[in-house]
Amino acid sequence: MNPKSAKWWLEYYPPGVPHEVDTTEFATLRDMIDTAFATFAARPMVTCLDKTLTFGEVDQLSHALAAWLQSTGLKPGARVALMMPNCHQYVIALVALVRAGLVVVNVNPLYTARELQHQLSDSGAEAIIILEQFAHTLAGIIGNTSVKYVVTTGIGDLLGFPKAQFARFVTRHVKKTVPAFSLPQSINFNAALSRGRTLATAPVTLAPSDMAYLQYTGGTTGASKGAILSHANVISQTLIAEAWLSPALIDPRRGAAPEIYTVICALPLYHIYALTACFWLGIRIGAHNVLIPNPRDMDAMVATMAKQPFHVLPAVNTMFNALLHHAQFQKLDFSALRISSGGGAAVQRAVADGWLKLTGTPIVEGYGLTESTAGATCNEFTNEIYTGDVGMPIPNVEIVIRDDNNIELPLGQPGEVCVRGPNVMQGYWQAPAETAKAIAADGFLRTGDIGIMLPNGHLKIVDRKKDMILVSGFNVYPTEIEEVVMTCPGVMECGAVGIADEKTGEAVRLAVVRSDPTLTEALIMEHCRKNLTAYKCPKTIVFRDSLPKSPIGKILRRELRDQI
Repeated sequence: MNPKSAKWWLEYYPPGVPHEVDTTEFATLRDMIDTAFATFAARPMVTCLDKTLTFGEVDQLSHALAAWLQSTGLKPGARVALMMPNCHQYVIALVALVRAGLVVVNVNPLYTARELQHQLSDSGAEAIIILEQFAHTLAGIIGNTSVKYVVTTGIGDLLGFPKAQFARFVTRHVKKTVPAFSLPQSINFNAALSRGRTLATAPVTLAPSDMAYLQYTGGTTGASKGAILSHANVISQTLIAEAWLSPALIDPRRGAAPEIYTVICALPLYHIYALTACFWLGIRIGAHNVLIPNPRDMDAMVATMAKQPFHVLPAVNTMFNALLHHAQFQKLDFSALRISSGGGAAVQRAVADGWLKLTGTPIVEGYGLTESTAGATCNEFTNEIYTGDVGMPIPNVEIVIRDDNNIELPLGQPGEVCVRGPNVMQGYWQAPAETAKAIAADGFLRTGDIGIMLPNGHLKIVDRKKDMILVSGFNVYPTEIEEVVMTCPGVMECGAVGIADEKTGEAVRLAVVRSDPTLTEALIMEHCRKNLTAYKCPKTIVFRDSLPKSPIGKILRRELRDQI
C-alpha cells in the first residue's frame, strides 16, 4: 500500500493555489453565466473573422435563441446537437442551450453520415444547429434520427453587411464548399434569432445534478459513448482550473497583469479541452476569446494572432510544433503571452524546448479526459522547465494507481490511473454496464491509462491499458476502424494499431489479409475516407498473409504493432 497519507501531494503544491476550492459558488451554469454577463457586459467576449461581440451582445443574442428554441416545444432536458467549427454562432448556442435548460450534444463537424447518425440516434437529439457546409451529411440520415428541428447557418451570418454577403458568396460560388442539400424543416440562424427577439425566455428550474452536456467519447468496442456531464461537473472544473491558473495570471515576472485576458481558441469547441479551457474559463474570468474556425489553415491562423497581443494559448503538441515551424509565427511579438497550456496528447520535449526558446513561455502540460470534464492533473504554471510528466492532481481531485484487482499500488509502481473528484462524470448515457466498469464503488474513475506517481506528487503516464490511438489529441479506436474496413470487398481480416508520427503524435497503421488478391491500398483508403473522419483513416496500409492471434482468435494488437 501507499505509505503516504491521502492527498500527500498537497505538501508540494505551488504557492497561491488552494488545497480545496468551494465548487458550490454557483448552483448551475446559468447562474455562472448571469453573473459573468452582469459583470463583464461591456467587455469583448468573442472575436471571429475580425468581428467582435461583447458579453452584453452575446447575452442578448443568446436570450433570443433560447426563446426561439423554447417556442418550438423543446422541454428542459431535451438534447440539442451542435455541429459547427469555432464561430460566433457556436458561442451563442452554447449559452442559449444552458439558458433554455437544454442539453448540449457536441458533434465533430467532420463526421461521416454513419458517425453522425450514430451520435444523433444514441443521444435522442431532437434538434441540431449546423453549419451549412455540413448540412448535406445531415440530410442523408436525418430520417433515421429523432431530429425534428434544424437550424442552418453560414460562417459569416453574424458578420454584418457587407461581410456576411461576401462570405456567403465566397463559400457558395468561389470556394464551393457548400454542397447542395435538402432540409425542408430547417430555419436559418438569423431567422431564428429574429423570431426569438419577439419572445421572452421562459424560466426553467435547474439543479446542480442536471445534465448540461452529453459529451461523446470513443468506446473500446468501437461505438462512441456519451459521458453525462452535469452542471456541477462543469462548474467544478471551471472553478478548480481558475484556482490552478491564478498564480500564473498574476505572476509579476511576466509583467503587469492585463485587465482583460485574450485567449487564442484554435482548439475546436466541440472538444472537451477547448470547451472548458477556453469557453467556460473565459466566461468565468471575463476573457476575450479569439476564435480560429479552421486551425489547419495555419497562414490564416497566424495572421489572426498577429492582430492583437494574446495572453493564453491552449493547444496540442502538433499545433505547437506546426506554429514553431511557421515562418510568420516566428516573427510575432510574444511579450504578452503568459500561459501556453498543453493537453490532449503528450507534449514532446523537442517541441517544449523550441517553444520556450522562441516565446519565452513554457508549455505547461496537464492530463485529463472527457469523463473527468477535461482536467485531472497539471504542472505548475509558474514552472519554467519541461518535466516530461503531467503534473499534480488539481484541487479537489484525487489520483490513485491501482492494479487489475482495484488494489492501490505503492509509489513508483505502474498501474491504472484512477481519478475521483467533483468533475468526474455522472456516468455513460443509457449504458449502466459500461458505467459500472468505468466508475468503482468508491467513486474512482478507471481511466484505462497506465501511470506512475512520482515522489514529488507528479503523475507520469507511461502507457495505455486500452488500445486507443491518439491522433493529434483525438481518440481513435482500432475496433471502429476494423469494423469499417471489414465491409470493404476483398478484405478477409484486418488489424489497426498506432505508430509514432512526428506530426500527429500517433498515426493509424492498418494490416490487411486479402481475400481478393487484386485489392489495392488505394481501394481501401477510398473506402475509409467515405466512412471515417480523416484523422481516423490509416496513414499506412500493409498486406500480410496472417495476423497474430490468441488461442480464442482475438487479434493480438500489441504483437501486431511489434511486427509491423
